[in-house]
Amino acid sequence: MFKKVITACILSFYTVFSAQQVRPSRSSEIYRELKTLKQLPKVLYLAAHPDDENTGLLSWLINDQNVETGYLSLTRGDGGQNLLGTEQGAALGLIRTHELLEARKLDGAQQFFTRAIDFGFSKNTTDTFKQWDENSIIADVVWVIRKFRPDVIICRFPPTAAAGHGQHAASAVVAEKAFKLAGDKKAFPDQLKYVNVWQPKRVLWNTFRFGAVNTTAEDQLKITVGQYDAQLGMGYGELAGLSRSLHKSQGAGTQSVAGIKTEYFSHVAGESAKTTLFDGVTKTWTSQGNADIDQSLDKIISTFNFNEPDQSLPALLALRKKIVMLKDSDLKKDKIKSLDNIILSCAGFMGEVVTDQAEAVAGEDHNFRLNLISRATDPVVLENVKWLSQSENFNRKLSKDSLITIQHDIQIPADAVLTEPYWLAKPAKDAATFSVPNDTLVGLPEAGSPLYVLLDLKIGSEKFQVKLPLSFKKLDPVRGDVVEALRIVPALELKFTQPLYLVKENEDLHLSLNFKINSNKQFNNGKVNLLYNGERLGGGDLKSINGKDLTLDYVISKTKLASIKSNQLQLDANFIADGITYNKKQVLIQYPHLPSLQYFTPATVAVMKGDIQAKVKKVGYVQGAGDFIPEFLRIAGIQVDVLKDEDFYGNIDESGEKSNQNKLSQYDAIVLGVRANNTEKKLGRWMPFLWYYVKTGGNLVMQYNTNQDTTVDQLGMYNFNIANKRVTEENAEVKFLNPNHKLLSFPNKITANDFNGWVQERGAYFSDKWDAAYEPLFEMRDTNEASLQGSTLYAKYGKGNFIYTPLAFFRQLPAGNVGAARLFLNFLSAQKN
Repeated sequence: MFKKVITACILSFYTVFSAQQVRPSRSSEIYRELKTLKQLPKVLYLAAHPDDENTGLLSWLINDQNVETGYLSLTRGDGGQNLLGTEQGAALGLIRTHELLEARKLDGAQQFFTRAIDFGFSKNTTDTFKQWDENSIIADVVWVIRKFRPDVIICRFPPTAAAGHGQHAASAVVAEKAFKLAGDKKAFPDQLKYVNVWQPKRVLWNTFRFGAVNTTAEDQLKITVGQYDAQLGMGYGELAGLSRSLHKSQGAGTQSVAGIKTEYFSHVAGESAKTTLFDGVTKTWTSQGNADIDQSLDKIISTFNFNEPDQSLPALLALRKKIVMLKDSDLKKDKIKSLDNIILSCAGFMGEVVTDQAEAVAGEDHNFRLNLISRATDPVVLENVKWLSQSENFNRKLSKDSLITIQHDIQIPADAVLTEPYWLAKPAKDAATFSVPNDTLVGLPEAGSPLYVLLDLKIGSEKFQVKLPLSFKKLDPVRGDVVEALRIVPALELKFTQPLYLVKENEDLHLSLNFKINSNKQFNNGKVNLLYNGERLGGGDLKSINGKDLTLDYVISKTKLASIKSNQLQLDANFIADGITYNKKQVLIQYPHLPSLQYFTPATVAVMKGDIQAKVKKVGYVQGAGDFIPEFLRIAGIQVDVLKDEDFYGNIDESGEKSNQNKLSQYDAIVLGVRANNTEKKLGRWMPFLWYYVKTGGNLVMQYNTNQDTTVDQLGMYNFNIANKRVTEENAEVKFLNPNHKLLSFPNKITANDFNGWVQERGAYFSDKWDAAYEPLFEMRDTNEASLQGSTLYAKYGKGNFIYTPLAFFRQLPAGNVGAARLFLNFLSAQKN
């Protein structure tokens, strides 16, 4: 609601904050930016999640219509699945945020978000707004509209069941309400300290054909997109495929389709459009009364030299003087920022401030290199450099195409904050809303670095200020130069050596604490504390500490464990020295297609405590789309082998009946990871071996799969169908169809209590049709929906067992849910019963 604003300093809404260098655009990009400078309309595309955007339309708007376009995703995709690794929740949202930013670098759109958390699949807007604070999200959308000032808002989805997802439909609801409120001074008046009201011209729905659902109609507004662009060397549909394929954590690889296509639009609110998206919208400088700006831009564009863009500098600098005189302060700010980027690019300016270390601690000194170069014939003048708190005059001309390097020691401020996403810096308000420390940050994909060197430059008679964030640079033997943000870390990091502990009844709990201490920080003494609900359970005094990965072991007694009645608990750890408490754990995410991503969580660990029995010793695992199962099983004391191609050779002869070397028979159970049929392309070759393993007495447990990009058509020995059926209410009642079934009795007696405390959902991709050989174990449903029995199917095959279970174990086990652990261990122990 914008009630608590920390500072009046508003960061630029349009900067690509992940950029660690200022680099010139290519000539073709400068040319497009010049044509965009000539256009006044803006478009805001709005949906619920990363990958919801129509990248083909975005690419056409930006590169063909040369219209500033932004994509507003209400969420960061925190509630989805991850095809890359084990990250879930906030970590997955951080990955998808940066995948969106990488996609925007290709298609040229800007990227925005609200504070809404993707809490998982919901089936309608009623369910969605039980989680989301509708008014808070509307306020965020109004803020983005007032900041970005779009003339046209385009929704990806309708507010009806045709949206296919409650959050999709909710995005249409908030879009229309925000459209009506953005121009109202009485709506969210606290925002008006920083922005003016803004009323877009219209809201449209970009109708679609998704599978069997067709919402297009010939009486809707139609636009032809996908044309070939010689400067891109491809059509906009081809560019869209490349952009969308950067959503790698979602497995959203998309074909680059050449050729034109038709996009359809249905009127939602505001003035209707008859012929174009921009009917009635002021499109040119001339129509706004600034014909001289139009004329100047026409001449600059027509005479632009792709080989020598610096020839346009005199005309661009003269144009800048005209735009500075505009009375419309918002338009002036927008266009001056765009023009300044064009001028720097035409000058061939590159700047970076880099050091050799990826991490730094507040108060440390580091040597940085300021690297600058200009390729303009008329020199760019470096007038002044502000090294955080110290200024230094230079008045030095940057000779054409000559790199200069200036060395300087910089002390990281003692109060420098840790490097982490602004929306993760404080605990979330609730499960559905991030807590943002400064309301003016709302909408931004990420905040700019507070640690930067400020350059004062002079080009011609015009002065420019350029911010260069403190960065880390290294030469990678595979990737070449890698330039990333300098990451500020705590002087001492504290973390448990494993993410989860399993405590069976009548056992001691043995905890290993791992201390990571920056080598330049000396601690002469301190105290380690292990806590539960603020009560100290153990710890000890430490003397001299100065090093990395120091491991300390502590044992919590049976007596203290017995006094804790909960079977799902969280232990906290801290280190106190010199009156300062250190209790942060670094989460570092590194994938080849993304920069290094960092945030911090409290030094905590989940502990499962109770009657948790396992009767298996050795499990084979077919890797899927990264889940926690192998790690959980190892914590439970079970050997887990990730199966490879060679593990399947020699299991059966050509007849399929005899085995000379049955390697798989050594395993008490074999587990298929989540979406293994979507990610493991060798599964088709392996399935006959797995079926034979079951037939001869094995136990095969298959987790959920989808019908997208499958490897095997028939997953089970008997047919069953995977459908997009799910139970999204994590507390939905579970009915036991056969309470005495062996999977519910051994080695753990499963009751309704074992379904308490589940998170996000019961499960997804249930079966809706199956062979009579299968026996369903449970019945469950979401409110006001039909009951589903396809959450776990069991079949006897030969001497062994086959289980298909799309229950969300991959979410429950990392969360420390004891009941889910007991049930999953029962599935693994089926052959022992």
